[in-house]
Amino acid sequence: MNEKPYVYVAGPLFDEGERWFIEKVDALVRECGFDTFLPHRDNPPKTADNVRLIFENDKGGVDRCDVVVANLNGIMTDDGTAWEMGYAFALGKHIIGLYTDWRARFPAPDEVVNLMMQCSMDRLVRSLDELRDALVEWKGAQA
Repeated sequence: MNEKPYVYVAGPLFDEGERWFIEKVDALVRECGFDTFLPHRDNPPKTADNVRLIFENDKGGVDRCDVVVANLNGIMTDDGTAWEMGYAFALGKHIIGLYTDWRARFPAPDEVVNLMMQCSMDRLVRSLDELRDALVEWKGAQA
């Protein structure tokens, strides 16, 4: 039996709204036929004693994944998400950035997020519908 492709779902998760949205993203990814790693779901609650364990779990999730889906919304991209994307890029992982925020961050019309992140992505999507399409397209290309 073939394993489902594995997606690391990255993004900020520090308040109820961020967790609600990232869980919605995770549900969409799973509906598309992927298994997922979601850091706040797949790690123990953070304490002073397990920070290294959480880091290793998250790093292992990126190591194992086929695709990273990164929520880039907000005034600034979450620094942990930026690290996960950079690490995934260095490993040659397929990266899909999700930016649904309509506010422009940069004066250049083609620069939606920081150019270092934008140039490391395989695809930037602007809605959950576009994310679904990108995942289905990636999965079809792997068949």
